[in-house]
Amino acid sequence: MLKQNLQQKLLQKLSPQQIQFIKLLQVPTVSLDTRIKEELEENPALEDLSLTNLNEPEEQYPDRDPEEDSYNGDEEKGEADEFNIDDYLQEDNVNDYGSRYDQNGDDDDERKEIPIAVQSSFFESLQQQLDLIPVSDKDFRIGKQIIGSLDDDGYLRRPIMSLTDDLAFSQNVFATDDEVEDMLKVIQSFDPPGVGARSLQECLLIQLRKKDANDPIVKKAILVVEQYLDEFTRKHYDKLEKSLNMSSIELRGVVNEILKLNPKPGDSNEINTKQLQVIPDFHITNNDGVLILTLNSKNAPELRVSRSYQEMFEHYDKASQKDKKLKEAVQFVKQKLDSAKWFIDAIKQRQQTLLKTMNAIMQYQYEFFLTGDDKNLKPMILKDIADRINMDISTVSRVANSKYVQTEFGTFLLKSFFSEAIQTESGEEVSNKEVKKILEEHIGAEDKKHPLADEKLTEILKDAGYNIARRTVAKYREQMNIPVARLRKEL
Repeated sequence: MLKQNLQQKLLQKLSPQQIQFIKLLQVPTVSLDTRIKEELEENPALEDLSLTNLNEPEEQYPDRDPEEDSYNGDEEKGEADEFNIDDYLQEDNVNDYGSRYDQNGDDDDERKEIPIAVQSSFFESLQQQLDLIPVSDKDFRIGKQIIGSLDDDGYLRRPIMSLTDDLAFSQNVFATDDEVEDMLKVIQSFDPPGVGARSLQECLLIQLRKKDANDPIVKKAILVVEQYLDEFTRKHYDKLEKSLNMSSIELRGVVNEILKLNPKPGDSNEINTKQLQVIPDFHITNNDGVLILTLNSKNAPELRVSRSYQEMFEHYDKASQKDKKLKEAVQFVKQKLDSAKWFIDAIKQRQQTLLKTMNAIMQYQYEFFLTGDDKNLKPMILKDIADRINMDISTVSRVANSKYVQTEFGTFLLKSFFSEAIQTESGEEVSNKEVKKILEEHIGAEDKKHPLADEKLTEILKDAGYNIARRTVAKYREQMNIPVARLRKEL
């Protein structure tokens, strides 16, 4: 049986400009250049003034507030053949858009890219070692396949059978599992020691077996890794002493020998491209007790709408007759001009939002930015800043999660300034970062032979006036990536 119902729903849809702004807001300064280059390549109607001849008189899209421009799909559809050429041809100061932040931004030296030293990658180093050993053409191709199958940390996590299949199907090399296994042992003899291992245990054993086989400490270390690795990683030292009939002094020497090994040999020679260079989005300077906030000048590119596209649009608009092809050309040019305008507005709105958000954070944490003392860091949540600047919490979150500020005390991720409030016995509210600092100091100063358990840390905090439950202490310890007391124990 069919029924008809009348429902009323309230839906919120984001316009293309809003989506573009949200995406740009999340982009950190270090990646903004790449994003702008992508847009310049995709849209010929957008130009970067730093790449053009600034000596010629230029016409630029007017410097308007992005909120004044609205996009209405129905209106655009109805007015597809009608254009206002003045929207694109108003004259403006060439540097008005780009230079307003430059006067307080970085100088030329700070604009320069920091060079990265050239060095052989981990995989190139292995390939070079393979090139130097005398092997048959078949074994060489097997070795090359093994090297190409290693993970960035130097481990081989693919089954031998998969490598054999890949060699047969992709390179027409028919090898047995034993031949691949034999060649893997050759790769495992390469530097750095431990490369080509299929497990942590094999990685450590490869490194130990390259050491002096007559050294009694090395012999016992091999025994521990072969038979008692689980007890070792869990720091059950009492069990090891009993099982191996060793004194605590002997065990300490064995443990130290194992701790010298590299559990991730691939990381030792590799430039980790995932760790991007941190470029601060903001600078805060202290001028005789007055904090001055500036936006990194890289956030203010000198963009404008292309003059040639403006002239093309004017030429098409003045055409007496518009056939189908001409109308399509006009529509194409208009679409590119609109896209350029929206992108420029989104970049401007991004700058305004960044400055507004960071200024609110600076004012809220003024004492911290003056002193750099964590004890002056006030409890602050996203809503506190969102309410101050009349923006959505999600907007503040996007800024805080990916932006950095440089101060005279170091460079910080904005997210690190947000913390929950904790009430002391006197009724005063303090940041949980202050409590974490105290925990870190006591754990750092503890006797590693008898590390402080969470219960003891809870008592220490209570004595200091912080009435916090043990589970909260455990949560803070985990947030700081500090293991439990048993795993912090040293011989």
